[in-house]
Amino acid sequence: MSEDIQSFTISIYTENNIGLLNRISAIFQRRHINIESLTTSQSEIDGVNRFVIVVNICEDTACKIVKQIEKQVETIKAYYHTEDETIFTESCMFKINSDLLFNEPQIQNIIKESYSRIVTVNKDFFVLEKSGRRNEIEALRRDLNSFGIMQFVRSGRIAVTKDEMKVSELLKAFDNQ
Repeated sequence: MSEDIQSFTISIYTENNIGLLNRISAIFQRRHINIESLTTSQSEIDGVNRFVIVVNICEDTACKIVKQIEKQVETIKAYYHTEDETIFTESCMFKINSDLLFNEPQIQNIIKESYSRIVTVNKDFFVLEKSGRRNEIEALRRDLNSFGIMQFVRSGRIAVTKDEMKVSELLKAFDNQ
């Protein structure tokens, strides 16, 4: 296995139990691995949750971490994938002074060119939403920084694999219990 550091998306299918997040994050902490992004949500099967974790590590370490995560009682299955093997996106929101929307023509151009959308507008502020790759979100953030950003938040990565994940049969069996 390669020792080159690269970005991996780790997908973990689990039961929804209290304390599991702490145990999973401890696996990364013990190895001194920084989690770049972490998202949890319900999966395609009722009663099964999915963690999507992004880390920059070598493939050998990714393999070892997945095996260690699978030892957790509540873990149904865990996988790791390279960026080329996944389709992924992130979302963000910007809160910006409303005066800029009406008085600064360049803001209108930035919104249009970035394919972001206005979620809400009131007399004090407006909120922009943007989905895309992290570099697109960071470019929009740089463009808006010179005008002043009141608040900014970015989600973790959400991802699906390009190939079928063999977890489908396991999840169906879990769902039928």
